[in-house]
Amino acid sequence: MTAKFNRFPAIAAALLLAVALLGFAVGAGWTETADWQISHTLAIRVDERDPAFIAFMQGASWIGGGTPRWIIVILLCGLVWHWCGPRCAVALGGASLLSNLASSLLKLGFGRARPDLIDHLDHQTSYSYPSGHATSAAAVYLLLAWLAPPRWRPYAWTLAAAMIILNGFSRIMLGVHWASDIAGGTMLGAAFALLGVWWVARHRATA
Repeated sequence: MTAKFNRFPAIAAALLLAVALLGFAVGAGWTETADWQISHTLAIRVDERDPAFIAFMQGASWIGGGTPRWIIVILLCGLVWHWCGPRCAVALGGASLLSNLASSLLKLGFGRARPDLIDHLDHQTSYSYPSGHATSAAAVYLLLAWLAPPRWRPYAWTLAAAMIILNGFSRIMLGVHWASDIAGGTMLGAAFALLGVWWVARHRATA
């Protein structure tokens, strides 16, 4: 296993620590001003935008959560199985499941209320920090990009960037997350993606 992959667990641990520290900063109110300013720009003015744009954001959010998310994960597991075998599929499915569980537990631990700047344009019942949508997008699509064959990798990285950005912006614009929720979720998902690719690379090195 190359030195690059050997560093992945340490980077993942640093990201997990950053998620926890950001959560405490959120609880202390240190991110309140920045969160409010970003939401005021993106969410407060959403009613002024074209209904088709709002519907697009709702569609992006719908794809990134709930049943559609798990259908996509299952399909992507089949794809990476075809690319590099069952271990890759287990890594993708496992990273998705474990990151989702971690996000849910952290939500309960930090207990942050959802934004109340506008009426929520997406139904929500859980706490706010960290964003489950952002966590899932980072975990699934970053890991997919790392596992993609070399010829498909540029397209996979482009898809990963697009899905992470689209999920993050849609959740803020729909009034259901603060920017710090998105940052925490993205770091959390990236940590699990790093652990997934390290686990696959470790097996390849010893095979």
